[in-house]
Amino acid sequence: MLRSWVEVDLAAIRQNAATLSAIAGPSVKIMAVVKANAYGHGATAVVDALAGKVAMFGVANLAEAEEIFPHTRGAPVCLLSGTLPAEHAAIVQRGFIPVVSSFEEAAQYSAHAAHSSGARVKVHLSLDTGMGRLGVWQDDAIAVARKIMTLPGIEITGIGSHLPVADEDPAFTSAQLTRFHVLVVQLRGIGLRDALVHIENSAALLAFPKIAGTLARPGLALYGESPLPEFQSRLAPALTWKTRVVLVRDFGKGRGVSYGRNFITPAPMRIATLAVGYADGYPRQLSGKDAAVLIGGKRCAILGRVTMDQIMADVTGVTAAPGDEAVLIGTQGSETIPVRELATLAGTIVWDIFTGIGQRVARLHRDGDAGREPS
Repeated sequence: MLRSWVEVDLAAIRQNAATLSAIAGPSVKIMAVVKANAYGHGATAVVDALAGKVAMFGVANLAEAEEIFPHTRGAPVCLLSGTLPAEHAAIVQRGFIPVVSSFEEAAQYSAHAAHSSGARVKVHLSLDTGMGRLGVWQDDAIAVARKIMTLPGIEITGIGSHLPVADEDPAFTSAQLTRFHVLVVQLRGIGLRDALVHIENSAALLAFPKIAGTLARPGLALYGESPLPEFQSRLAPALTWKTRVVLVRDFGKGRGVSYGRNFITPAPMRIATLAVGYADGYPRQLSGKDAAVLIGGKRCAILGRVTMDQIMADVTGVTAAPGDEAVLIGTQGSETIPVRELATLAGTIVWDIFTGIGQRVARLHRDGDAGREPS
């Protein structure tokens, strides 16, 4: 019997991909971002579900690319983070597509191409238009692109950038999108006529779909969570996180619960201990923040501090017994705890909650009525 697990609806992920593709329009391809174990949803299962439905897959690094490669059905894999020199040979050999942020980085790939029987390395040129993390600074983009285009064995097949405040500052984002697309026109003018153009993440694709370029990179929205709450109704959440009750006890008035004795029972209470803690990714920051779980279809308040392996919940007036399911994220009966609620109470973001779900939490994937083994 599993102690803590997530259930992932692969059909919902496919539905979200179709919704995002329809929003983007027929001239825009989709790169499904599946880094960080598909945002905690299980990368290989998600790639299996989306293969043939999207144009490309995006990951953070070489290890992630190698993990999903057997599942892509030939779809290209783009490495969206910076790469290490020691990784370049393997990237060239496997045909993965790196993003490059400088002439020097592109030159290293060119050297590897020369040692690989004349292989051509497809790269995406990353532009820094305001993120300040990766990319050629926008003012230097044309000059650097011209130099890279002279390198033997290098083919620039994509032009990309990244938005730092697409879910926070629409005015800045709109101006940044304009700057980027002006640069793209100039880059097309020096010979990059066929390169894919991508900058839009989930938030930008939802809010600015008419200026998406030719490739969009949704991540969070694929998994059914909108970075912009006004678009949430268009997406289908794919993940439910559950655990089990391991113990139910009656407490008298004045008894402490958990480390620090931050919670003292104000009256007689029935309290359940649950088999999940911060080592599983349930945020310790939820301690004392009015967080709740669902047991028997009812909200039950978390009491005291979240501990490494266990949390305690108030089940006074609720039917609960060892082995019962408790829902941490998702729906039970008529009640729902959305992931955004946990993120807000913990003072963090939805991405952090999803990617923080730990390795000892099993992933169970279902596709319609067909179940899959844990992964």
